Amino acid sequence: QVQLVVSGGGLVQAGGSLRLSCAFSGPTFSTFTMGWFRQGPGKEREFVAAIKWSDASTYYANSVKGRFTSSRDNAKNTVYLQMNSLKPEDTDVYYCAARNSAVRLSDPRYNYWGQGTQVTVSS
Repeated sequence: QVQLVVSGGGLVQAGGSLRLSCAFSGPTFSTFTMGWFRQGPGKEREFVAAIKWSDASTYYANSVKGRFTSSRDNAKNTVYLQMNSLKPEDTDVYYCAARNSAVRLSDPRYNYWGQGTQVTVSS
């Protein structure tokens, strides 16, 4: 069974940085793709980024491209979302997700979800 534990949210001023972590436990993670999503009150869930365990290939939504970077640490079974140049509009609850299917990186369909972590960017 896949379990995802997210950490690293918090409050930061505009222009600042935060790093989110998602610890993966379960079957062989190397075949999985990990995704990052965000959602705020009254807003649709937004697919932000994805990374493959196997080759660390990544996908980013246009809204975060150039500011957010996803990486993985195989030894720690953990993926990260480094968020730089944060803006107030990045304020949301951020989620980590996982899937074990061979679809394109930009596909937003995921099977397993971690809990959310609040990211608040003050102006």
